[in-house]
Amino acid sequence: MQVRTPISLIAGSLGSGKTTLLRHILDTVKRKMAILMNEFGEIAIDSRIVEGKNVRIAELDGGCVCCSLLGEFEAAVEEVIDNVDPEIIVVETTGVAEPEALAFDIEQSLPRVRLDGVITIVDAEAMVKYPQLGRTTRMQIEEADALLLNKIDLASAEDLERVEEKLHQLNGKALLVRCERCRVDADILFGIAREREVKPPRHIHQPEFDSFSYTSNTLFERRGFEQFAQLLDRNVYRAKGFVRFPEGSYLFNFVAGRWELEPFQQDECVLVFIGKDLKSEKERILEALKKCELV
Repeated sequence: MQVRTPISLIAGSLGSGKTTLLRHILDTVKRKMAILMNEFGEIAIDSRIVEGKNVRIAELDGGCVCCSLLGEFEAAVEEVIDNVDPEIIVVETTGVAEPEALAFDIEQSLPRVRLDGVITIVDAEAMVKYPQLGRTTRMQIEEADALLLNKIDLASAEDLERVEEKLHQLNGKALLVRCERCRVDADILFGIAREREVKPPRHIHQPEFDSFSYTSNTLFERRGFEQFAQLLDRNVYRAKGFVRFPEGSYLFNFVAGRWELEPFQQDECVLVFIGKDLKSEKERILEALKKCELV
């Protein structure tokens, strides 16, 4: 009888820490692994962050893997099994993906794999700031086999207790683990799947966010870029990518008003902005960004 390859789904809202967890898994898990990465936007950022690792990466860009890219997802899974024969497949979904559609597709259309578990990352700070959960975030929590309460260093002990209570109410069966920068014992993330009744998706998923990108080969003036990040339009919920200053290149991460720069070697400036109603703000944001360029 053919052994079905276990497949794990990493879910979570925009900026919760999915790529951070993936980097941690790749650094600590020594099993043969294939990664499928689904990014919201026309330019892949996350795959560049993990490239160079001893792992096969397949990209699913320009849409959401739980709806518009299901066919590409199935083809990518078949390809990595044929060409790599991994022990584990890990899928990093977009922040707007709903796991139930992928779980149903795996059960119905991919007989060579089995769902090993849904790992949902929860941003502790965001849960405190924005306690009213949207439909997608709620579904990501409800469908999880493991909940990683991330960024606990950005919330008080009292707030964390309230967040945990809310998570238990939404999903009392999932393993719940507190963490900073998704640093957990990676062994607990695999082989955790609970018995579940896989049902067809309840609706046609319509992501509520849109995105645009910016590329440049010029250097940025650092102080000007930091001011740009500090004053970034409130409609931008998530921004990520690479920027280059005279002193070096950096990975830029922005989530709901909080941002950071991490030294990261990259030869060009590539940024992706994700949010609501960005079409009306795109030109103004790009104009402000270009003012940071060094002539």
